Amino acid sequence: MQNPHNAFKQALAQGRSQLGFWGSLADPYSTEALASVGADWILIDGEHAPNDLRSILGQLQAIAPYATQPVVRPVNADPALIKQLLDIGALTIMVPMIETAEQARAVVAATRYPPQGIRGVGAALGRASRWTSIPDYSLKASGEICVIVQAESTTALDNVHDIAAVDGVDGVFFGPVDLSASMGLMDQPTHPDVISAITNATRIVRNAGKAAGVLCTDPEKAKGYLNAGVQFVAVGVDVLLLVHSAKRLLDGFDRPSTVASTLLGYG
Repeated sequence: MQNPHNAFKQALAQGRSQLGFWGSLADPYSTEALASVGADWILIDGEHAPNDLRSILGQLQAIAPYATQPVVRPVNADPALIKQLLDIGALTIMVPMIETAEQARAVVAATRYPPQGIRGVGAALGRASRWTSIPDYSLKASGEICVIVQAESTTALDNVHDIAAVDGVDGVFFGPVDLSASMGLMDQPTHPDVISAITNATRIVRNAGKAAGVLCTDPEKAKGYLNAGVQFVAVGVDVLLLVHSAKRLLDGFDRPSTVASTLLGYG
């Protein structure tokens, strides 16, 4: 059996644009449904969505038959958690709130076996090695692991050159919501100053030979980011797609306001 190939990492290395979705419903069934529509990647969110190790495992298994590539976001940069995610078969991780090159190097080290890093050697017990069915998994694993770090503050942007230069970092993902808050523009992720900051930082990341990514659910602004050199863009969030489409459907009917508020959970 061959080591699973990371098509997402290859696409980033080749400079190809990748469109994805944010998965926050924390359920294999909904994640598989999303995978069926043909996106390049799906983010399985362990930071803000109610996911745990087993629910993430279930979603990795659900996505496996599809061409869509899973990207897993842990709640933080804890090396023990990163180890567990890699052992259950995550090939691409996106680690939030990275502000310095030192933190980025620590993330990379958590994904590498000694002597290059500190990942515990125990994949024989897990899905990553297909329970020892992949020969020499421990010698080949790092070649298919993709490390994305999130820059979500003004401090991170100040250090983005050094972060992008870290060996083993494949890409830098800009979090516009947290960044807008850090810039004193709370809940304004599409403010011109935020877009300008991300666009400028994207140039730095691309000049370092790394990929830049962002979450942007406004199609026109997402296209603007792609034109500016951002390679991988999450263009929709599953829970918001569900809620907004459901609300639009209900809004198309003439109903008493009390009924509408009750159905929407406000009554």
